[in-house]
Amino acid sequence: MVLLIETLFGNRRAEIVEHAISEADAEALRVRLAGWTRYTLLDRGSYEFIDDIVEPALFARFASYGTITSARALRLSPGDYVLAHHDVVHDDLPLELVLDLSPAPVPADVDYRRRGQAFFRVPCAPRSLSIVERGPTVTRNHTYVSKQTPGVVIRLVMIARSAS
Repeated sequence: MVLLIETLFGNRRAEIVEHAISEADAEALRVRLAGWTRYTLLDRGSYEFIDDIVEPALFARFASYGTITSARALRLSPGDYVLAHHDVVHDDLPLELVLDLSPAPVPADVDYRRRGQAFFRVPCAPRSLSIVERGPTVTRNHTYVSKQTPGVVIRLVMIARSAS
């Protein structure tokens, strides 16, 4: 078995790209998202989702990060959240791209933890793209959307892997 240094100390990349898509493209994508399903395991989260999103034109825009191997849309309304122990742990080091499709900013973040310690926080910023290198030591949660705050959070969570 070969143990790569990245396996021990990976997860080096974490950044936010503002205005990754235009408002018109974000609106068009929000309109195309249909068939929301309510996630009902309250010990893990309360939100709506659509699995197996396929958006070839959008995925092609992000091809420089790798091949998009999966995509899931999340919609969080007031009172919703996604806990970290619901998150998928990756054995390899893919990039997670989170495209914020929210119509307006809402005080609800995406928090990343490495070995249980917070290391990167992504605020709700419409049209932004966060890029985080994932791996076996990184988990993610979507913070609670306050019932006192109007608005909805819509995010497209994509996993990108290199071709090699």
